[in-house]
Amino acid sequence: MSPTLVERALPARLRLVAQGLVLGLVVAGTSAFAVLHQTVVLEVDGERTTVSTFGRTVADVLAAGGVEVGDRDLVVPAVDASLVGAEEILVRHAREVVVEVDGEERTVWSTALTVGEVLAELGLRDDDVRTSASRSAPLGRDGVPTDAQMLQLSTPKAVHLVVDGETRELSTAALTVREALREAGTSLGTYDQVSVPVDTPLADGLAVMVHRAVPVTRSETSTEAFETVRSDDPGLDEGTEVVSVRGRAGSSVVTYVAYEAGGGEVARTVLGEVVLDERVDEVIRVGTRTAPEPAVTGEGVWGALAQCESGGRPTVVSSNGLYHGLYQFSVGTWRSVGGSGLPSEATPAEQTERAKALQARSGWGQWPHCSSVLGLR
Repeated sequence: MSPTLVERALPARLRLVAQGLVLGLVVAGTSAFAVLHQTVVLEVDGERTTVSTFGRTVADVLAAGGVEVGDRDLVVPAVDASLVGAEEILVRHAREVVVEVDGEERTVWSTALTVGEVLAELGLRDDDVRTSASRSAPLGRDGVPTDAQMLQLSTPKAVHLVVDGETRELSTAALTVREALREAGTSLGTYDQVSVPVDTPLADGLAVMVHRAVPVTRSETSTEAFETVRSDDPGLDEGTEVVSVRGRAGSSVVTYVAYEAGGGEVARTVLGEVVLDERVDEVIRVGTRTAPEPAVTGEGVWGALAQCESGGRPTVVSSNGLYHGLYQFSVGTWRSVGGSGLPSEATPAEQTERAKALQARSGWGQWPHCSSVLGLR
């Protein structure tokens, strides 16, 4: 039996239905793809980038962008929030920020990017709070303002300022004493003194006294001790020293301006100097000549020396009356070695004893001619 018209049309209808089902699945899949794909602006610590994603949550976007976050970090919307409808994701990484508030150092965790944001996180919103860096200054990676060692904050304080005998009560948020003085219109001279170092952090109730330096002109006499210069002299016997130039201390009058502050002198400036006596260094000649072996040795040397000096006559006196006895002592030299009276009146033994003492003290140079003739020097 041949198929009817209805029977022949049925497969074609089935084909159309099947094709419709496939088309529907394709359209549905495309719609789902379009729903899952979106573009989001990701801002991480102030840097903005655009991210295309098929993710369903904020965490998916962060993972796609290679951004890691911790418990202290700030993420808006939250990490587990749905991405549907989100156009922007904000991430601020927390870091340790070192601050000094009124001289007290502390370390806090902060997601702030600027000094102003740090103030807000610390609850310091007063416009009178003084900062060591501008409120708009960005924080570096180490948590301190760029080009700064530490973020310093100062709140208003009462300061007792005494200048030129006048006491002032100053309310200021200045960071240091120097800034407080500048704010009060107090300038410091070169030699003015302050009761506390000007770089001291300001504290509530701090008393600061400024002592003005007063110039006073004075003069004073100063002395300068002479030096001793020793020089070798080959013309003198070894062991012999002769002062050729007597030393003399120098003196001068110095006129200066002394700057006095707080009861003491803090500096001085020399105006001029007048020399009263020039310093003269003492010069001592030191003998370096080695005496040759004497032609006469032992006790015989004294007999030879006496023979040369006086012809061996103990009572002889020189024609000018200045030199006496065997060794032609002058009266002054005789007495310097312990003799009394006149040398020519002493016994030969005593004259020889005194001659030996003189030679031990001053060398053979006391008899320059005869000691040379005898080869004693």
